Amino acid sequence: MVRRRQTPGSKPFQLVIIKKILTGTIIFCFPFLINAQQFISKGKIEFERKINIHKQFEGDGEWLQELKKTIPQYNITYFNFFFDKDQSVYKPGRDNPDSRPGMDWGQGPARENTIQTNYQTQQFIGEKQVFESKYLVQDSLRKINWKYTTETRKIAGFMCRKATGIIMDSVFVFAFFTDEIMVPGGPEGINGLPGMILGVAIPRMHTTWFATKLELVEVTAKDLAVPTKGKKTTIKDLEKSLQVFLKDWGKWANQNIWQIML
Repeated sequence: MVRRRQTPGSKPFQLVIIKKILTGTIIFCFPFLINAQQFISKGKIEFERKINIHKQFEGDGEWLQELKKTIPQYNITYFNFFFDKDQSVYKPGRDNPDSRPGMDWGQGPARENTIQTNYQTQQFIGEKQVFESKYLVQDSLRKINWKYTTETRKIAGFMCRKATGIIMDSVFVFAFFTDEIMVPGGPEGINGLPGMILGVAIPRMHTTWFATKLELVEVTAKDLAVPTKGKKTTIKDLEKSLQVFLKDWGKWANQNIWQIML
């Protein structure tokens, strides 16, 4: 049997070339297809909240200067952020191993906040300890008009992009987010960016939140449990109550309200 030789112009020759091109394209793209499947949709993030206590007590009074000598400059606490696709819970985490006398100063009323968020329904339920009272706040997620910048920063192993926004009418927020984690959330009630917020700074509160690590753990129903304790209220009603309660606190009123309302 005589086989016909395939010439460059023949159909069999063209089919062989096309097959080789397609095979090469698939092999070339395969690593990118693998990477595309590595986006993270569930796990546990630890956040370190750092408050500059000395900045909160700025002033020329002699007693303020003496006070600063007796307390640490920073109050550092840790929070856990569990997330699974369209849900997350932010709540108090481990104790600070470097805690020492005086570090309780400046923690504010938000030290025990627990916030459960549903990104599909755009709702949250927050358990907030406000001085001697506990409130269960249920409301819509805060809408923040973010502006993107070209600045980047590496946080907990992820390259993050910086965005800026304003909350509570006049409080500037700086946030760093990564699109490698497919959850539009962040610490406290900060949210609304196309990816997970791993870093937040609020200058007027002298406070930052930065992720220290991500753990790819199985997230359980207990981890995402909805808070249930406290007097039921909404953001608007809670703010009204705080304005009345703190009306004689002067400049300290806003600092406390901001921490509670986050």
